[in-house]
This record gives sequence, C-alpha cells and structure tokens, in this order.
Amino acid sequence: MLKIGDITMKNPVVLAPMAGVCNSAFRLTVKEFGAGLVCAEMVSDKGIVFKNEKTMSMLYIDEREKPLSLQIFGGERESLVEAARFVDKNTNADIIDINMGCPVPKITKCDAGAKWLLDPNKIYDMVAAVVDAVEKPVTVKMRMGWDEEHIYAVQNAQAVERAGGSAVSLHGRTRVQMYEGKANWDIIREVKQAVNIPIIGNGDVQTPQDAKRMLDETGCDGVMIGRAALGNPWMIYRTVKYLETGELIGEPSVREKIDVCILHLDRLIALKNENIAVREMRKHAAWYLKGIRGNAKVRNAINECNTREELVNLLYSLVEEVEAKEASVAVG
Repeated sequence: MLKIGDITMKNPVVLAPMAGVCNSAFRLTVKEFGAGLVCAEMVSDKGIVFKNEKTMSMLYIDEREKPLSLQIFGGERESLVEAARFVDKNTNADIIDINMGCPVPKITKCDAGAKWLLDPNKIYDMVAAVVDAVEKPVTVKMRMGWDEEHIYAVQNAQAVERAGGSAVSLHGRTRVQMYEGKANWDIIREVKQAVNIPIIGNGDVQTPQDAKRMLDETGCDGVMIGRAALGNPWMIYRTVKYLETGELIGEPSVREKIDVCILHLDRLIALKNENIAVREMRKHAAWYLKGIRGNAKVRNAINECNTREELVNLLYSLVEEVEAKEASVAVG
C-alpha cells in the first residue's frame, strides 16, 4: 500500500499534477473514478507570498478530493519556505509537493522546476528548509535529469531522503526531452533501490497493463498517470480494477463519456464562472471526444461555444448521431 508520511492511500494509482488542468473540478472527477491520490497543479511560491488573487483561488480543495497533494514551485529558499508554511497552516491539503520537474523556460529561468536537477546540494538545502518549516509530509516531483549528460536522479532522490522528504515522484525523462521520446523506467528502478522512501513512477503509462508493468519492473510504490487521464478518468478506474483483480474493464460508451464531460463542465462552472469555464472546457471536451468516430467536425465547433447550453447541445447531438448509427448497424 502506498503510504506517504502518515497518509495512507487506498491504492497506488496517483493523478499527476498537470499545469492548466488539475484544478478542483478535474481532480474531484478523477478522484470519484478511484484515484488513491490526486495532485493539484503547481502554484507559484511568489504568488502565495504576495497573495495574488488567481494564485490564492488555486489553493481551493474540496474535502471529497482528499487525500490530496498540493504542489508549489520556486527558486529561492525564503519564498518557498514562506509559501509552504502558508499551505501547511491555511489549506486542507494532506501533502506538500515541491516541483522539480517542470521543463518550460519561464519556470527554469527563475531557477525553479527542472533547474534544480543540476544541483543535489540545492535540493538538500531547499527540501530540508521546507521540511523544518511545516508539519505536513513534504514530497518532490522530479525528472531523471536535465539532459543525457546530467542525470543525477539517484543523487537527487538521496538528497530528498536525507533532507527529510517523505516520497519522490520520478518522471523517466530529462528536461531536454520535454514530453518526447521514451520514458526510461530503468532509472526509476535504480532510484527505488537507492532510497528507502516511497518512489512513484511516472512516464508512458498509457494503459492499465502499463501501470502493472511499471510496478512489476521497477518495484516502485505508486504509479502516476498524467496525459492518459485527460478526458479519460476511466483510465484511472480501469487501472485500479486491473491492479486489484486482474480484470480489464471495457471502455465506456459514448454517452457515458459525454455525461462525465458535462459533470466536469458543471463543476468547472461552479468553481469559476460560465464564461471562463466554457472556454477552459474546450480543450477538455476535445480530449473526451478522442476515439469517438466522426468527432472532427464537433471538435472544430467546440471552439465557437461560449455558453454551457451551446456546448451541451453540441456534444449530445454527436451522442445521438453515434447511437443512431450503432442502432442501424445492429438492425442491419
């Protein structure tokens, strides 16, 4: 069983903290599909310190999402510690995670995210300072290295452990790879063998079978699912069931997919407002439509939707079209 500090998860399946995606509406939907742990999208330490309105709204957590890991990022010890202290005392997060993997230049040029991967000593100092300042368990999400010449995953994970970190999530790609190429699961196994704290493997888990293979091949304690869950919370449910029973549950029907898409939309509207939520939901709706025959026309039309009613009508018109075709094939 996956245990981080004094927090025990129901299963080892973890939703990755994806920027621009993992707000409360999405996390709660995934949690209801059985995720053992959900992770919030990364939040700027400076945004918390300066009480930025948008940043503070990102700290909202629905009690039904718990256990939840809230991720912060930053490049300076003082602001990172202050932000961690605020999260510790003023939110209902269960775990504080430090981002050490974000590859985008606007983050790394501030000495945050994946920039940390080049300096195990900085990792030790920063994590130790945060651990000392808070009561909640502190974890780190990192990549295996900056580039092929600078892969310090083992040393970096050992630094996290020495500093009092409670777990490491490890993405088997370098910063230079971004999200391209193949994730290296061998490095996950090496790190797992080098430390005693839990290791959560991340990278190229596209199916329930991939999740089991990662757990078996690397010995990691948990498996993190990111892009495969976009528009597809069934991936979480199917993975949990497969790990528990060995049974591979089938894919949902088109109507089931759209029903959950609308539930997600309504949660987003409650979290923000209709105008913002519908615009933000466009990318999610496109993900929900993936794999549905004849979706291209609808995917293009989604970007013209500005109200809940427009989006709902558009999506259910596709459902009816697909169901009518399926019925005619069955009769024929």
